[in-house]
Amino acid sequence: MKTPPRNKLPGALYSAQSVRELEQLAIQQHGITGYELMKRAGRAVFEELQNRYPIARRVLVLCGAGNNAGDGYVVARLAHKAGLHVDLVSMADGKRLTADAHTAWQEWHALGRQSLAFNESLLQTCDVVIDALLGTGLKRDVEGDWAELIEMVNGHPVPVIAVDIPSGLCADTGRIAGVAINAEATVSFIGLKKGMLTHHGVDCCGELLFDSLGVPESIYQHVQPQAHLFEWQQLKPLLHRRAASTHKHQCGHVLVLGGDQGMPGAARLAAEAALRAGAGLVTVVSHPEHSTVLMSGRPEIMLAPSVDGHVAAELLAAADALVVGPGLVDSAWSRNLLASTLESTTPKVVDAGALRLLDENDGPRNDWVLTPHPGEAAALLGESAASLVQDSRFSSLELIQQRYGGVVILKGAGSLMLGGDGLIHLCRYGNPGMATAGMGDVLSGLLGSLLAQGYGLAKASQLGLCIHALSGDIAAQESGEKGMLASDLFTVIRKKVNAID
Repeated sequence: MKTPPRNKLPGALYSAQSVRELEQLAIQQHGITGYELMKRAGRAVFEELQNRYPIARRVLVLCGAGNNAGDGYVVARLAHKAGLHVDLVSMADGKRLTADAHTAWQEWHALGRQSLAFNESLLQTCDVVIDALLGTGLKRDVEGDWAELIEMVNGHPVPVIAVDIPSGLCADTGRIAGVAINAEATVSFIGLKKGMLTHHGVDCCGELLFDSLGVPESIYQHVQPQAHLFEWQQLKPLLHRRAASTHKHQCGHVLVLGGDQGMPGAARLAAEAALRAGAGLVTVVSHPEHSTVLMSGRPEIMLAPSVDGHVAAELLAAADALVVGPGLVDSAWSRNLLASTLESTTPKVVDAGALRLLDENDGPRNDWVLTPHPGEAAALLGESAASLVQDSRFSSLELIQQRYGGVVILKGAGSLMLGGDGLIHLCRYGNPGMATAGMGDVLSGLLGSLLAQGYGLAKASQLGLCIHALSGDIAAQESGEKGMLASDLFTVIRKKVNAID
């Protein structure tokens, strides 16, 4: 059987349990045996080995105790038959493997080959490691000899291809269960596991590849995905084209409210991002002392100073969208500014310092987009540490949306978005160069601009999140990740909102 192309990822993301359900449907309803699926999985990984490392001659296959190990035995057998030198280390007694994995073990031994005890010298002499230690059924943290082996693999420069999922990575959350393999590439089967594309999943998986193993498309109709990947080419047609007679008052007025004393930069970034994303007018409400910084080099930005943080009702009513939070702190001025904003029903983006000033009595609402990073999300949930949010990103997102309403964007590697429709979306665009001050302010200004232009909470969030992340990717391609500034995204954002790729 020829393996289908694996360079395009499907849009549906599943829990580990849901993927097991898909596998059982393929077996029960379509007569594909479990061992046939195992052979297809092993074939897919072996082909990736050949494609990625065509001159590799020595392969080390690491097998565990479940079906993931069975896939590894198939890879080992195929590599041996292709003339490669294969060493196979088994962390479990092959005679105790069950069903299909035991069959794969028998076929490996039928070649006259044996399993080896692990020795670090095997890492020093091999060209590639195949990780088939632990699959998606991980239920506790990796410890003992298993953890020691994974740490040794990670400590060597030899590249690793992970079978289905890197060992030690939680398929549903992206959490590392004590220790996890850092793979160069991962070939995932049947359904993409949602934890592989967020949190530590993006580090452990390396290049993520997918193979459906030839299961029929019809089975996917019976199992609901837990999340969906954004695809820019599908979102891009949502961008409006302007009529030739358009004037600035038809392009939206964004009111940016932020910049407590000595903190004008965040509001300035949000304001310019709103302009670059197409807003017709942008006004900033900030301290009077910030006028020079806010206006310098960008006279298109208007300033409405506030001495005490109170905002005139007429100013709020004149805006088509509000952005509140950049540069706010826990002070009377910031609290007054937020309170004035929350009195308005105008669509709004709540970000940064404003998120830390919210409490449960402020929600739920249906007129805002909340954009917390993990630390701010922890504050919204009353958690003590951002790590608690990171280790449960999907459920944390759902809790925030249930408590506060509207649309919630949980930022980070593999940013997540959830609105009132209950559908979680994941953005896999973006890069580590965007981990710098002001990036969130640019996103909030971009989102506010799209709201002001009439896209609505959900569409503005989808478009804004992807435009922001893709702009960061383009900026990184041009000059590298390190040293990227939030303001480097402005010219790229302008191209993206005009659908110029």
